[in-house]
Amino acid sequence: MQHELYYQSNNPTNQMHQQSAVVFPTPSMQNQIHELAKTLPPPRKQNTACDACRSRKVKCNRLSGQDKVHSCQHCLSKNYPCTHFVQQATSERKRTQAVSRRSRNISSPGASSSTPVTPPKNAFPFSDLPSTVPLMVRYGLCPPITLSTSTKDVVSFLFAPPESNEVPVFSPGPVKTAYDPWGEVAPRLEDERFRAEFALDLVEVFFQIVHTRIPLLNPEQFRSRLQLQISPPSTSIPPLHPALVAVVLAWGAKFSEHPLLAADRKRPGGQSLLAKTLIERARDLAEGLKCHRVPSSDHVVIALLIEPLQCQNPDDPSGHHGFWIHTATRHLLDLGINHKSVMVNIQDPENRGTMIFAWWMTCICDAYASAYYRRKPVLDDDDYDIDFYTAEPLPQAEGGSAPSPREQLEFLGYYKASHSLARTARQMSRQLWRPSTDSDGIPLETLNGLVTSFAHWKDKYLNLVGVPSNFEGEWDFISAVASCASDATYHVMWIILFNAVDDFGIKELNNPTEYPGLNLAEVEAIKKKVTDDALSGALRIAGLAGVLTANGYLRLDTAVLHIILILAGHLLARLGRPEVSNLIAGLKQYSYAYEEAGEQATEISRVYSRVRMGEVELNHMASVALRGTPIPSPTSDTTSPNGHPMNVDEVQPHAGYGSRSKGSSRHFATPTGHFQKPTIYGQ
Repeated sequence: MQHELYYQSNNPTNQMHQQSAVVFPTPSMQNQIHELAKTLPPPRKQNTACDACRSRKVKCNRLSGQDKVHSCQHCLSKNYPCTHFVQQATSERKRTQAVSRRSRNISSPGASSSTPVTPPKNAFPFSDLPSTVPLMVRYGLCPPITLSTSTKDVVSFLFAPPESNEVPVFSPGPVKTAYDPWGEVAPRLEDERFRAEFALDLVEVFFQIVHTRIPLLNPEQFRSRLQLQISPPSTSIPPLHPALVAVVLAWGAKFSEHPLLAADRKRPGGQSLLAKTLIERARDLAEGLKCHRVPSSDHVVIALLIEPLQCQNPDDPSGHHGFWIHTATRHLLDLGINHKSVMVNIQDPENRGTMIFAWWMTCICDAYASAYYRRKPVLDDDDYDIDFYTAEPLPQAEGGSAPSPREQLEFLGYYKASHSLARTARQMSRQLWRPSTDSDGIPLETLNGLVTSFAHWKDKYLNLVGVPSNFEGEWDFISAVASCASDATYHVMWIILFNAVDDFGIKELNNPTEYPGLNLAEVEAIKKKVTDDALSGALRIAGLAGVLTANGYLRLDTAVLHIILILAGHLLARLGRPEVSNLIAGLKQYSYAYEEAGEQATEISRVYSRVRMGEVELNHMASVALRGTPIPSPTSDTTSPNGHPMNVDEVQPHAGYGSRSKGSSRHFATPTGHFQKPTIYGQ
């Protein structure tokens, strides 16, 4: 090795070569680098947690003075065998299982080169096309649709018959036409006139339901550029972005009650296969047209509309992973929308307003998602300097027309309150979701700061944007869902904080020897404060869910309350509260548009059943939560008319904000107003 280095530094020919080209390491030097890399220390300490704690992903707290072969506090409380001594065997078993899962009939790097590799049949279905066809189309890597493709051709692509991989195994009866898997009415999609009418129906459903929550489009401008008539389209009006058309139609199919979709839902689970296919095709079309790579205002809007359209289960391989919200964030930063100097130079007021709203929607969603899914936020407080919306009276539009949903919510102050709470959520995520907190616990100072921030937001905004305990009069769809969402988003922050303390513990309590002067009374007081507000928040959300479910609004929600209902449901189930029935019923209604919500309702029901049988689902907060919230026994729980214990799925949802039950720290009055049930276009 030394001789090689000497040769490289003293050889004149080599010195001349170094002036004109990069000198790469020799093979022996590469081997030396590899050997050095193998001597680096491991990235983290050896995991000494027992099997039970490791599977639950919680810290294993052994009794002080005990070695690792004795039981930890969690195993002692549940009378489990504490299996520290089989950790190595368990790790080996998991590694073996991981290797077996990874094998997918793909030749490994160490396989013999003499083994012939046979390509799959029809691996390149477009390879026989003429050479005049673009390469990306011939090999199926891009849909044959461009930005100049007419909307009628885009609709023909979206409503094309389902492919073999899109047909489920439970397709009913013999197949007569290619459209049969989508129901008995689907063959009518072969008619161009019917396709146009059906697409227009889905567009109207989008503007009735989705646009009221995500007002990113100009309805009049979108309709004028749609051009789905049979007559030749106008050449003076450019066609809409194909991916934008696809996303709007996919949203409409999620909520529409058109006879075609009603017939398609006559299958196990009541889900529409056509609606699922439109979501997949919209996402494929957006990827094929490089919406995730090229920054533009259209691509920002498309990304923000795709994100809540998908499956919201993070464990689903084809579902929600935050990719499109990150795409929108990156595009907005590349376009400079976070700079006030750039925003004031956008001449078109429509485009400027859309980009301002898109920025704040992205900013707020990024903060909330970081709290919900336990990840660091992408944006920070100093990443932007543009002014936020101001709650000022809006001028009356010409002709006495009502203001848009965006203007209504802006005037009422919802966006300003959401931005304030988003900053608090962002602060919480940066302090809680870090490796040091996971291993050591939450510092008491951090916990006190978050409690103070939540209390400050409540005093300033909750009465303005939340749902009052007693309200009179008629509430329209926009006011009802906006108020309930603002109210529930605040209360779920307490649940998230409770879960974090329960999982990680408090740093000073986890390491008492390092803090000899710790005031235990102060620590117990802050734990009780978090527990009480988390329970009150879960009961509040359960009450709101009961009202929205009774009026059929959760069937029309655009994934705004989805994760909130899940978090509140799991907390009430872990505490054994019967009010969890409201959230289970709400999630079942949610499954009309989001199939995974039904599975999540079933899981919450299982947790509640286990708690009824005496199992404790709490860790660090068990001493505080169980002391103030007794777990009902099977004999004291809700019973059916014949005297037998009633399953939680059989309990009728409560209509109020939470009944006055034992252990409840707050009582919410039943609302006295009335909600206007929206009429869905196409019913």
